[in-house]
Amino acid sequence: MNTFKTYKVKGMHCASCASIIERTIKKIEGVANIEVNPGTENAKISFDTNKTNAEQFNQKLEPLGYSLHNMNMSANASAVLSASDMNMSEDEHKEHLGLNQTKKEKLAELKDMKNKLLSLIPIVLISIFVMSYDILAQFKVIAEMSYFWNEFFHHLLPVLATYTLFVVGKPYLLGLYRFFRHGQANMDTLIGLGTLVAFLYSFIVSAFEESLKAFINVNQSYYDVTIIVIAFITLGKYLEARSKLKTGDAIEKLLNLQAKTALVVRGEREVEIPVDQVMHGDIIIVKPGAKIPVDGLIVSGFSYVDESMVTGEPMPVEKKEGDAVVSGTINTTGSFTFRATKVGGETLLAHIVKMVEEAQGSKAPIQALADKISSIFVPVVLGIAVLTLVLWLLVGMQYFGFSQALSFGLVSFVGILVIACPCALGLATPTAIIVGVGKGAREGILIKDAATLQKLHQVNVVVVDKTGTLTMGKPELIAVKNFSNKNDDELVSILATLENKSEHPIAHAVINYAKSKKLKISELNDFEIIKGKGLKGRVDGVEYFAGNTRLIEDLNLPFDKNLLEKETLEGKTPIILANQNAVLCVVLIADAIKPEAIEAVNNLHKLGVKIVMLTGDHKNTAKYIAKLVGIDDIVSEAMPESKLDKIKELQAEGQVVAMAGDGVNDAPALAQADVGIAMATGTDVAIESAGITLLHGDISKLVKAIKLSKMTMRGIKQNLFWAFVYNIIGIPLASGIFFPFFGWLLSPVFAGFAMAMSSVSVVGNSLRIKSKKL
Repeated sequence: MNTFKTYKVKGMHCASCASIIERTIKKIEGVANIEVNPGTENAKISFDTNKTNAEQFNQKLEPLGYSLHNMNMSANASAVLSASDMNMSEDEHKEHLGLNQTKKEKLAELKDMKNKLLSLIPIVLISIFVMSYDILAQFKVIAEMSYFWNEFFHHLLPVLATYTLFVVGKPYLLGLYRFFRHGQANMDTLIGLGTLVAFLYSFIVSAFEESLKAFINVNQSYYDVTIIVIAFITLGKYLEARSKLKTGDAIEKLLNLQAKTALVVRGEREVEIPVDQVMHGDIIIVKPGAKIPVDGLIVSGFSYVDESMVTGEPMPVEKKEGDAVVSGTINTTGSFTFRATKVGGETLLAHIVKMVEEAQGSKAPIQALADKISSIFVPVVLGIAVLTLVLWLLVGMQYFGFSQALSFGLVSFVGILVIACPCALGLATPTAIIVGVGKGAREGILIKDAATLQKLHQVNVVVVDKTGTLTMGKPELIAVKNFSNKNDDELVSILATLENKSEHPIAHAVINYAKSKKLKISELNDFEIIKGKGLKGRVDGVEYFAGNTRLIEDLNLPFDKNLLEKETLEGKTPIILANQNAVLCVVLIADAIKPEAIEAVNNLHKLGVKIVMLTGDHKNTAKYIAKLVGIDDIVSEAMPESKLDKIKELQAEGQVVAMAGDGVNDAPALAQADVGIAMATGTDVAIESAGITLLHGDISKLVKAIKLSKMTMRGIKQNLFWAFVYNIIGIPLASGIFFPFFGWLLSPVFAGFAMAMSSVSVVGNSLRIKSKKL
């Protein structure tokens, strides 16, 4: 049976490691596919459980220094005892199951690296002092070191280099050992080989100084190179690991939104229980300032809820009886009770966390080139290093003699091994994706995968559905044309009293408007519906009529129908209010344009994106809305098929099309578009129905999503550029290719610093996305 699992990878330090793991696992019978992400340190494996399992994976990987650890609950997950079953708190239970292990191990690893770095500080300072003194003495800037101090450092440096290489540099030596034993090379192999060669050459020179004096320069040793290179590489790894912890903090922040407990009504009592014990149908009490523990519907009470953590909406949202609330949001001043409808993994917050995890672990197509290079990078670099050493010995001997040629050859050999940085290549894309996806989640922009994020930055046409995207999606009272001596509020109050007994959707628009303005709804008598025309009733003893022009004609009241022609062409629905003697007013009902729609369309134009509006409305209504908002092109009276056809037509013209819709009615069009964008509400279950979901379906978030995509892709391209530049310039420079022309030969010390900073700069550049404003 085929299954798909995600594992946490331990022991992986660079893109070459990821490539080794992929190649090793792919060879195992029963494995259909594997994708390893060096940014998240996860491996996604699709395999046949009848032919292989995680134990077999580890049998192959452990000799190479890697291991996989399960992130998914097993098929027997139901057999795992809950926190309450084991008499534990939620945190203790997580500890018992190892759910907090990964971060703790990362922090422990960081602490160990920090301690080793601190131990290296005095050693590095001594090495730099000796190295600097030698260089300055060589150029007669200062006097040569006295015999005593020269001998002292001559015997001290080998001791310090031995500690540095065999204690701090142990991971690099293990990488070298695995290379000789299993033939698999990664970044650790390069560092291990380079520093060990420098150390062994120096050790041999020190041990057999008298015997070798006649052949080579025994005063030239490379203990300082071994010390400083390992120090720089370890510093780089420490800074990189610390930065990588920050890149993935979006998920941690989302998880921290989850309430730990819930105040539940059980019988006649209020009981505080752990959130994982809340069941469907439970009545939960939410007090001022409390986090909402699960998703549900309010049964009583009124409040404003801060949903900014989940949806990115800055203003608290009014919540009353019948409204939905979601877990992780915070109640402000009021209090209410609600019925739990979604618990555990069903909640919106759980969906968001899952979606962010999957997106951060996915690979963008732009990463393919870096992956290909990383897979052959280390063997190629090893070949270049050996070839350079051989060439220095063969060619250099003719010009400099054996001793000097060997010295130059060793410097170049070590320099090439040290400066080559597959890490920067491997981290260039995933770190930017992790930060970009996390930033999107905090803004209420949920991205399904890295490929969608990459595609979005190329979009040049956005197709939007009018209803619910550009407009509010429900009828609203937008204007009152008053022909009487009463004020507007009095007339709307009379109309709301009449409409209060009507079931028509337009009636709700009038009643909602009256309630929002706290207008009086009086007692209604003699109510009667006049079929196809309107209704009538008696308010405060006066008979009133509300309806269309045919009702007014039946009443024989003078009224110029042409007054309404312009409004009806614009898609507005008029309700005429009259008494027995005259028409009192015309109230206009329409699907109002969202306040942010005009600004959002303008911002999309600034990004070079053309807007096409699809609507089922009459062409006159569509034209009016398009003119008002600034739409480039319209398709009116559109059926679902015609929406699909329009997208195909645009794609045939070579356009990259994004479709923004409600994710349900527009399913075929969303699927056809290059990028499908679901304009979801905060309670939408189907948040996985499109490549990108905008919580609280706000079109201004569409602008932010495109900006985020462009920002992330710009970061990836910058990262890849610098990663390639480091290697394209660094390797030839370290090899001594410029030495015959300019006398340039890169010291392994500077090579180590450059290599360390390459990874740090790539991760640092990705982290900049966090602070940028969308």
